[in-house]
Amino acid sequence: MNIKDSIQQKVSEIVNNLYQVQDIKLEVQQNKTDFEGDFTVVVFPLVKLLKKSPDAIGLELGNELTNEVDYIDSFLTVKGFLNLKVNNTFFLDNFENTYSDFDNVEAKNQTVMVEYSSPNTNKPLHLGHIRNNLLGFSVAQILEADGYDVIKTQIINDRGVHICKSMWAWEKFGNNTTPESENLKGDKLVGNFYVEFDKNLKSEVAKLIAEGIDEETAKRQAPSMLAVQQMLLDWENGVEEVRDLWTKMNSWVYAGFNETYQRLGVAFDQVQYESNTYILGKDIIQEGLRNGVLFKKEDGSVWADLTDEGLDQKLLLRSDGTSVYMTQDLGTAVERFKDNDIQKLIYTVGNEQDYHFQVLFLILKKLGYSWAEQLFHLSYGMVELPNGKMKSREGTVVDADDLMQEMYLTAKEKSQELGKLEHLNEQEKEESYEKVGIGALKYFMLKVDPKKKMLFNPEESIDFNGNTGPFIQYTYARIQSLLSKANYQKAEISKAYEINANEKDLIMTLSNFKEVISKSAEQLSPALVANYVYDLVKVYNSFYQNNPILNQEDKNIVQFRLQISDLTAKTIKKSLSLLGIGVVNRM
Repeated sequence: MNIKDSIQQKVSEIVNNLYQVQDIKLEVQQNKTDFEGDFTVVVFPLVKLLKKSPDAIGLELGNELTNEVDYIDSFLTVKGFLNLKVNNTFFLDNFENTYSDFDNVEAKNQTVMVEYSSPNTNKPLHLGHIRNNLLGFSVAQILEADGYDVIKTQIINDRGVHICKSMWAWEKFGNNTTPESENLKGDKLVGNFYVEFDKNLKSEVAKLIAEGIDEETAKRQAPSMLAVQQMLLDWENGVEEVRDLWTKMNSWVYAGFNETYQRLGVAFDQVQYESNTYILGKDIIQEGLRNGVLFKKEDGSVWADLTDEGLDQKLLLRSDGTSVYMTQDLGTAVERFKDNDIQKLIYTVGNEQDYHFQVLFLILKKLGYSWAEQLFHLSYGMVELPNGKMKSREGTVVDADDLMQEMYLTAKEKSQELGKLEHLNEQEKEESYEKVGIGALKYFMLKVDPKKKMLFNPEESIDFNGNTGPFIQYTYARIQSLLSKANYQKAEISKAYEINANEKDLIMTLSNFKEVISKSAEQLSPALVANYVYDLVKVYNSFYQNNPILNQEDKNIVQFRLQISDLTAKTIKKSLSLLGIGVVNRM
C-alpha cells in the first residue's frame, strides 16, 4: 500500500470512530502548497453533517491522528484543510518496502484473453493496425503485471470477398509474379493487387454508368465483382484451383506480417483463422434456428431480430448460404471459450465497430451462452494524419513498415544532430536508433487515452524533450551512467537519514507504481502507465538537478540517492516494458 492510501485508510477509520460516519470518504492529497505538511486532508464534506466549522473539525481530526498514528508527527489546519507532517522513518520504511516488493505480483487466478491485430490478408499492415497492435499488446502486458494470466490472440481474416479481389486481380494482371520475383514483401504484393482490383472496378462501373445503368446497379453487375463473388462461392465449395491460389497468396501475406510483427515487437500465444471458424458459426446459426432464437426470411437468409432491445434486424447468413463477419465472430467466440479456461475476452477493435460488437454480444446472450457477460470491446479512436483519413483500397495508407523505417531514420538523424550517441560503436548506435525510433512511435501512440482519436505526428513524437519516449529513455540512460560510474551496490541505509522535499516527492511517486498498474488494468488504458512514467521522470530530474550525489562526503547520503535512482530506473524500465518499449543504457 502506498503512503497516501495508508493515510487515507487511517483517516477513514478515525472519522468512523470519532463521528460514527461510514459513508463519507475524506479526500487525501499530496501537499503541493507552501504550508507545512506532506499531505492534506479535505474536511469540508463533514462541515454540513456535523454542523461544525472546518477548523474545529480539522483540529479534532489532527489531534486524534497524531495521538493514534505513530508516523504522523504534527498537523496544521488552514482554512478547512488539515495538513499532516509524516515522520522521516515512515518515508524510509515505505521506500524500503517499495524497493523489496518491486517484483512481487499477487496472482489473480483468472485468465483473460486479449485479441488484437486481426488483419485482412488482402493488404499489408498500416498505421491503424499499429495503434491496434500496440494497444492490445500493452493491455496484455499490463494485465499480466497486475496478476492475471493472459492469452494473446488474433483472428486472421483470411477469407471472404476482400481476399478474392486480390486473387482475381493477380490472376488477371499478375503474370505469375511472386514476392521473390518482385523483391517485395508478400503482404505488399498482395495489397498491390487489391488496389489494382479497385482501379479496374471503377473503370468497369464508369463504363456501365455511361451505358445508362445507375451507379449502385453498376457496382453490383460489374464483371469483376461478379467474378469475385463466384470465386468466393467456389472457395466455400472447395474448388481445388481456387483453394490452391488462396493458400499460396495467404502464405505470402503471413510471411510479410511476421516480419512486421517482429520489428514492432508484438507477439501472440494463439492464432485463429476465419476460414476455420466460419463453419462453426454456421452450425451455431442452425442451432439458433432450431431454438427459435433466429429466423429465416423467404429468400433463405437468416437473421437475428434485435428490435426488442432497441436495435434492428441483423443478417447472419446470406440467401446463397455464405457467411458474413458476424457469422464468423459467433463461431470464433464459442471456440475460444470451449478450448480455453478463460474468464474474460477483450476485443481490441476500433470504435467504428462499436455497433458490431454490441450486436455480437447480444446475440450470444440470446443464444444462451452465459460467458457472453464476460465479453468486452476495447473500443479505440482512429489514428488520423494531417492530410486526413487513410483508404486502403485506393492505396493511400501509411504503411506500417514504411512508418517504422521512417521512425528509425528520424531517430538516427536527430541523434546525430544532437551528438547523443557519438561515444557508441556502430552496432550500438544502430541498436539505439532502432530502440529510440520505435520507442518514440509506441509512446506517442499509447500516451493518448484509447477512447480518443489521435493525430499522429512523427516529428513531434521523436523529440528528446517533453512527453516523449526518447525523453524517458534518455533519463533511464542517464541513471544507468550514474550507477555505473558509482559502481553501485545496494547497502543498508541509516534510519537517521533526513529525507528532503525532493526525495519525499520521489518516494511517493515510486510508491504509486503498483496502484497505477492496477488502475491501468482495470481501465484497459496504457495511457495511465505512459503518463505516470513521464511524471516520474520529471520528478526524478528535479531531484537530480537539486541534489548532488557522488560528491557527497556522507556515504549514507550517497547510498540513499543511488538507491532511489536505482529504483527509479527499475520503475522506468518496467513501465516502458508494459508499453512494449525497450530501454537504452547509454545515450
